[in-house]
Amino acid sequence: MTRLTLSRKIFFALAALLVMLLLIFSGFSIFGLQSGMGPYVAEIEIRRMDWLAQLLQKHYVVNGNWNKLRNEDEAWHRLQLGLSSESRSSTGVKEDSRLPPWYARRQWPHGGDGASNGENNGANNGNGSYDGEGGPPMPSPQLDLLPRRYAPPPPPWLYPDPREAADSIYQRLGVVDAAGVRVVGANVDNASAARLKIKRGNDVVGYLVLAPVEGLDSEADRAFIARQSSVVALTAIAGLIFALGLSWLLGRRWLGPIDALTQGAQDIARGRSGTRVLVPGSDELALLGRTFNDMAERLDTSEASRRAWLADVAHELRTPLAAMRAEIEALQDGVRTFDDRTALRLHRQVMRLGQLVDDLRSSMRDPQGEPLTVAPLFPLALLKEAVTLSADRFARSRIRVDTRALDALAASAQPVMEGDARRLHLVFMNLLDNTLAYTDAPGELRIGALVHSSAATAATEATDRLVLHFDDSAPGVSEAELPRLFERLFRGETSRSRATGGSGLGLSICRATVEAHGGTIDASASPQGGLRITVSLPVVAAT
Repeated sequence: MTRLTLSRKIFFALAALLVMLLLIFSGFSIFGLQSGMGPYVAEIEIRRMDWLAQLLQKHYVVNGNWNKLRNEDEAWHRLQLGLSSESRSSTGVKEDSRLPPWYARRQWPHGGDGASNGENNGANNGNGSYDGEGGPPMPSPQLDLLPRRYAPPPPPWLYPDPREAADSIYQRLGVVDAAGVRVVGANVDNASAARLKIKRGNDVVGYLVLAPVEGLDSEADRAFIARQSSVVALTAIAGLIFALGLSWLLGRRWLGPIDALTQGAQDIARGRSGTRVLVPGSDELALLGRTFNDMAERLDTSEASRRAWLADVAHELRTPLAAMRAEIEALQDGVRTFDDRTALRLHRQVMRLGQLVDDLRSSMRDPQGEPLTVAPLFPLALLKEAVTLSADRFARSRIRVDTRALDALAASAQPVMEGDARRLHLVFMNLLDNTLAYTDAPGELRIGALVHSSAATAATEATDRLVLHFDDSAPGVSEAELPRLFERLFRGETSRSRATGGSGLGLSICRATVEAHGGTIDASASPQGGLRITVSLPVVAAT
């Protein structure tokens, strides 16, 4: 069974979402087209009936209200035929000048309004009610503005009244007053009907209303809807194809880096620490790629350091073991006899091996995890004690120790701090041993001391710190090696690696202990030509 990758899952999810959205869009578009077709046609139809609105306006002006038209179907029918609802003889009102020009020239059968020159005087170039030969009456020309399917009805004695037909416009046409109350004609829903205002001056006195066509029954209507639906469907299909293609491209663009990161992580897990990934751009995925590369770089460096550390540990352990083995084999072969000197040499190698194991153990211990035996102590006194204990060794190595700055500060004030006296004393001893191991004779070690006060800030309080400087004479340490001096088992180049040198763990132990006390330790070039070790410790008081 084929496994669905994240790229495929996202592609299929986007495809399903797009298909659903396009189907909803197409459905609503076609539904809106079908439901909006009737009101749209009704608006077009009623705009062609402005002549009827003018007749209704004339009726209202003549009568002053809608009372004579209200529920009067015969008067309503006369208006639909283009006739005045009342004859001129009964009203005695001159034709309104706002009526169309053809209105005054018309002649109508059955007592309809005609021109002032007489009634029923025959055809007048096709504009009259009769053709001059006694033929049947012709429809009035104003109704030719309507589509032929809505032509005005001929006289009932000639043809059946088309107004009775189900699809007749007259079945949907009505008049309401300004308040929306039906006057005459069809009962129409005012909310959905097309409306044409009937005004008297600037006041709206009523509306000619036309209900939308219910259903699209004609072949032309159905063909129009089918054409428009096809356009919507084709647009939806084209949009779907474009969206799917875009989703595929975006999926590759967005998820390609994730695939590269996955492959890179698998390579790292297989031990290929040199693996790197290429993630172009500046977005979050590119940031993730750069972070992955940084992590891989650190892992590679850590792995290289681990191998070097193991090699150094093996070398450091092998040296005393090789010396002990040589002594023992010499005794076995009878080359040497076991005497006090041999015992002393073996004891010295055993002690060196034990010291190396203790140093390794101390360097691997987490300073944050091992609690300190905290108590008030005098760091200058501890340092002075360590110098006194090492004085004989410094004298044998012909290295002079200058403690004038230390003595001057101790004479003026004794800084007090909270800490572990035993472990801090070990730090001072390791620093002195480092000078003894790597300083050429004759040489000098200058110890400086001062108390530095820092001002209070918004984030920290004012604190005092004891700063100690250990400056020895040549040889020095190269700039490239200075940052690595506090790494486990690191020892500088041959100029500072004598046979009497330590295990390379002393400075690493010093850093762990100083940081556990809230202090800092750094290495730099000494003005004496050798190495400067700077130790900064927080103090709480000075006595």
